[in-house]
Amino acid sequence: MIKQITAATLMAVASFAASAAEPSFYVGGDVGTSKPKDVKSETSYGVFGGYKFNDNFAIEAGLRRLGNWKEDGIDDKVNQFSLSAIGSLPVADQLSVYGRLGYNRVEEKFEGEKESRNKALFGLGVSYQITKEISARVEWQRPVSHSRNISVGVAYHF
Repeated sequence: MIKQITAATLMAVASFAASAAEPSFYVGGDVGTSKPKDVKSETSYGVFGGYKFNDNFAIEAGLRRLGNWKEDGIDDKVNQFSLSAIGSLPVADQLSVYGRLGYNRVEEKFEGEKESRNKALFGLGVSYQITKEISARVEWQRPVSHSRNISVGVAYHF
């Protein structure tokens, strides 16, 4: 009986240690394309960081340059700050699909003026866990009602 209790205790401790070793924090970067309605698309790039509570839920903050449009002598730079909840659903061993819902602040700078909009942010994506520490993702976002952003990124989990 004592051997069985000892074995069960050791298995419980090993299980806890293995789950405690799972990555929780992550940081990463991405590059993509932004396309507002009736305007040509521009290259976007950004950085993000988050905390993964488990395989199904994370919170994430991000900064992104949505683009730099130059039309009719006007230089229009658009930046995004976001804070999101991410719900993820594993569909294969290392593959997950996810949805994003959160707060989005889009700041537009043109001709010395600045205009900011606070909107809801939503997105859909696919994530692939390459190794325990490295994952890749492809995501579609709607930063404001008249535009979309598609990006490819890499994250490091620690």
